[in-house]
Amino acid sequence: MIEKRDFYIDERWVKPATPSDCEVIDPSTEEPCAVISLGGQTDTDKAVTAAKRAFEEWSRTEPSYRLAFVEKILEVYKSRAEDMAQAISMEMGAPIDMARQSQVGAGTWHISNFITAFKSFEFLRPLGDHAPNDRIAMEPIGVVGLITPWNWPMNQVTLKVIPALLAGCTMVLKPSEIAPLSSMVFAEIVDAAGVPPGVFNLVNGDGAGVGTQLSSHPDVEMISFTGSTRAGIAISKTAADSLKRVSLELGGKGANIIFADADEKAVKRGTVHCFNNSGQSCNAPTRMLVERPIYDKAVEIAREVAEATEVKSAHEAGRHIGPLSSAAQFEKVQRLIQKGIDEGARLVAGGPGRPAGLNRGFFARPTVFADVTNDMTIAREEIFGPVLSIIPFETEEEAIQIANDTPYGLTNYVQSEDGQKRNRVARRLRSGMVEMNGQPRGAGSPFGGVKASGRAREGGVWGIEEFLEVKAISGWAAE
Repeated sequence: MIEKRDFYIDERWVKPATPSDCEVIDPSTEEPCAVISLGGQTDTDKAVTAAKRAFEEWSRTEPSYRLAFVEKILEVYKSRAEDMAQAISMEMGAPIDMARQSQVGAGTWHISNFITAFKSFEFLRPLGDHAPNDRIAMEPIGVVGLITPWNWPMNQVTLKVIPALLAGCTMVLKPSEIAPLSSMVFAEIVDAAGVPPGVFNLVNGDGAGVGTQLSSHPDVEMISFTGSTRAGIAISKTAADSLKRVSLELGGKGANIIFADADEKAVKRGTVHCFNNSGQSCNAPTRMLVERPIYDKAVEIAREVAEATEVKSAHEAGRHIGPLSSAAQFEKVQRLIQKGIDEGARLVAGGPGRPAGLNRGFFARPTVFADVTNDMTIAREEIFGPVLSIIPFETEEEAIQIANDTPYGLTNYVQSEDGQKRNRVARRLRSGMVEMNGQPRGAGSPFGGVKASGRAREGGVWGIEEFLEVKAISGWAAE
């Protein structure tokens, strides 16, 4: 049993003020694999005080000084890659090969991209030729509370911690209590990089405890949160009393519009993407909208992909999907699969229960529903499991209407060989991101959504600007 009860505050590992043990469960075995402590108000206050004390000096350092620490973090992060992969695989169930490549790799990718974006970042900008003595100063907002989820731990930690550091903010990180071990490895990485005392702090806890304490704390100027829409609403309400900035990256119910002229791999590509990380991605293309002439063929391809998708322990090597992250997530996915059956969707593959041969662990069957209508629960709610809903459409206009008919607006997808049609549809989709023909967004592209998906923009220049205030200055003396 791994014991990680301490918190990282003011460049030291410190014991909780009041012990409150919380077991970390290995979702592949349903057995405890580690124990942490949940923080209380005293721990949160201590971390915020350290961050507030450090802010005055850290915020006034030269950008090149802060950049050097981030470059050192990247160096140490790469050297700890295997430790990070093992932690992520054990705590949230990513298969070990996927953890090494995609989960850990997401952190490397984001840190590298922030370094590139920061090298040309301007903290003092001219307003324009019409006002030669005006300047726009971009200044760090202050102490920030960072609340991260369990599904892509390092993806989200690096998307928050790194730009906050570069911006000149100091911070308190609260990772998910379901998957805290990787963030504790990350704290060790920050410590090894020599980041000054109080700049980065970590306190474990749950949403009702440390999460609420950070959201309501008068000395925290901003909360950056990734998680469920329900929790994002609660955080916004709590933060309102202190008028702090709230940056939310929330759920999604992405539509993958596949036109009849799409390439032959479009359906397979979309189905595999939906099942990736056991379906536990907010930007997963979980609603597959298929033009009627190729609908029957698409359903058959999706069925074949689902039945060929292996489900195994996260500790086994190979290209399979692992368990869901927790018992609560397993029960939610099972309930929604049954809801799809009860509401009349046609079950094509998978269904309730565990895959054959897996009697323990939070494993779900890769599931495909056809003949789904957009008013069904499985088309409305974010399932966060390996469940694909296929919906037919007749016209381009109908596809756009179905895609936009959702509370969410994170990522949508378009598949067509007609470039003008792709462009036209992409501009009309109400989402923060659109990916077309399987081409991923480039380095430094902002990640974020609209509507119930929140309105944060993480990554690249936009991700750094999230942690900055805009100050307008007139009468600037020429240098």
